[in-house]
Amino acid sequence: MKNINDPREKMIQFGLASLSDAEILSPIFRKNKLQTANKVLSGVKFDLHLLARMNIHEISSICNISESEAKYVVCTFELGRRRNFQEATEMEQIRGSKDAANYIRPKIGDLHHEEFWVLFLNRRNTILCSEKLSQGGMTGTVIDVRLVLKSALEKHATSMIFCHNHPSGNLEPSDADKKITRQLKEAAAVMEIPVIDHLIVTQAGFFSFADEGLL
Repeated sequence: MKNINDPREKMIQFGLASLSDAEILSPIFRKNKLQTANKVLSGVKFDLHLLARMNIHEISSICNISESEAKYVVCTFELGRRRNFQEATEMEQIRGSKDAANYIRPKIGDLHHEEFWVLFLNRRNTILCSEKLSQGGMTGTVIDVRLVLKSALEKHATSMIFCHNHPSGNLEPSDADKKITRQLKEAAAVMEIPVIDHLIVTQAGFFSFADEGLL
């Protein structure tokens, strides 16, 4: 008789949905698989969002596992993040702030540092490409307006959407957020490239400058 307590056999017989978070995580470890998986999850109080945001050193320290084991956890979540972002990039057209948020959130929503991205669009509001403009720390990034416009012209963009994340989880725009938005919009207007939105995203939601009448 097959052992249904073995996550592999349980998955074969009853499907992935029957597995606990620890059972799904366990195959990535080489030894004491389920025990190590439970140790990792208990270290973050079973909060998968928190675990996904942690780096190798943090996982190793907080969850009391080796850095070699922690790297498997980081790679697993990164693979899922890339898969979600790849799905988002298959979107043909941005019809509103929700579409733009769904596109960019898999990439930056759960990061523990701030990144500033721009979506370059054509006349049909189809995304030509997305580009990271800057990466900062926990509280901010530095944006070079000239480089933004240079990229837009090179890519023949007819409009742009700016996006950045708030690692703190606070969706309210700061004074600095409002200031850089005005600067980018005014500079882009000279080149006749409209800024149609600026999104602040977190793992839980998003804030749209356009929806809130701040553009």
